[in-house]
Amino acid sequence: MLTIYGVHPVMEAIESGDSKIEKIVIAKERPGKDIQRIIGIASRQEIPVIFEDREYADGLARCKNHQGVICLIRKFQYTPIDSILSAPDEDNDTRLILLLDCIEDPQNLGSLIRTGHCFGVKGVIIPEDRTSPVTPAVIKASAGAALHTPIVRVVNIAKAIDRLQKEGFWIYGADAASGSAFDSFDYEGSVGLVMGSEKKGIRTLVKKKCDFLISIPMSGKLDSLNVSVAAGIIIHEITSRKRHK
Repeated sequence: MLTIYGVHPVMEAIESGDSKIEKIVIAKERPGKDIQRIIGIASRQEIPVIFEDREYADGLARCKNHQGVICLIRKFQYTPIDSILSAPDEDNDTRLILLLDCIEDPQNLGSLIRTGHCFGVKGVIIPEDRTSPVTPAVIKASAGAALHTPIVRVVNIAKAIDRLQKEGFWIYGADAASGSAFDSFDYEGSVGLVMGSEKKGIRTLVKKKCDFLISIPMSGKLDSLNVSVAAGIIIHEITSRKRHK
């Protein structure tokens, strides 16, 4: 059973019409218009709502920052890679997929999914090893975007890159140490963007699979950005160029 907690993530879950929702738990002392809205939507969708003591809610969410509302879902469903590659698109030239390697921090993973969703990526691909799975913390950090974004979990991300390349994607890997300036590319065609961890970056084998390595020129005293911030800057550049062709 997967627990989603927090007003916004729970709202996103029930508004998505996910039939896998088992029930919603609300702390008895939790008032507010947002809670009433959740109760109203749940009622219309015939989702059971139960009221429990705060201590019970704390134990169910395994934390205290659940904002008094918890949604129980049977299990998070990852999307098959074939689904994001075969999804209809008005113009295949706009396809953008985000590949995340070694993102072990759930907060960073959630932020990256949220960033990708806001800029219209067609899907997010993560490997099974050395990367956080989609957990309640990830869903909360994504502000519910993880429930609206196709997320693929693969055994081997290098092989996933091979598959994308066979489908006509150009793969760009973010590499602060050896990449060319990210704004020096035109990003034509379907694009796969690979982001790695802040500490180690993209793994060597994955890096070798990339068609291009890109970086964000830095002028301050720090030598790196938070990975979700860096992804936002690069994705904005990619989508801006595609829109203005």
